[in-house]
Amino acid sequence: MIDPMDRIRVSGLYAITPDIEDIDQLCEMVYHVLVGGISWLQYRNKKANSRLRLMQVLEIHLLCRQFQVPLIINDHMDLVMEIDAEGLHVGGEDTSVAAARHYLGQNKIIGVSCYNQLSRAIEAGKAGANYVAFGAFYPSMTKIDTYQAPIHLLDAAKKTLNIPIVAIGGINLDNAEALITRGCDAVAVSQALFGAQDIQSAARHFSKLFC
Repeated sequence: MIDPMDRIRVSGLYAITPDIEDIDQLCEMVYHVLVGGISWLQYRNKKANSRLRLMQVLEIHLLCRQFQVPLIINDHMDLVMEIDAEGLHVGGEDTSVAAARHYLGQNKIIGVSCYNQLSRAIEAGKAGANYVAFGAFYPSMTKIDTYQAPIHLLDAAKKTLNIPIVAIGGINLDNAEALITRGCDAVAVSQALFGAQDIQSAARHFSKLFC
């Protein structure tokens, strides 16, 4: 079992799953990023129906538990409760932090997308979020229509917030270090991991940036 105290130590490589329907293919990819040393995994599939989402997260959660890696589910609080995942990530149009905390209790991780808005991050922290995510810092293949966040936002966030900061959006091995240097605790990566020719090797190289 994952130590509850470790759940809120958000740091390192935070992998976000791609929109893949094939369960075996997705699980194989997840296995490789886990072996590669990711610290966190977020399940995000905007194309799957409710039945497929449930089938996928059940399998992925088993893998995550083998590697002692917290599984965060994007948007779907019902899935978090159904499979007892470690946490939930919400965006601007999703469940509020207060509502999520009410239903999930104190032992679940809640992360919030704050885009390029420091004020939103401050409010999320006050409402009980365990971490906030800013971005996109670079052009993203995963989310085309998104907010653009300036890198200096990390400086201001680090001085203002007392919860972990995740950077997201177009992050690859060439630009990740600049974000880490500016103070983010974790980098959230999808395409540069799951789209890599050698997924496990890519995960290892990202993870080494935090050593």
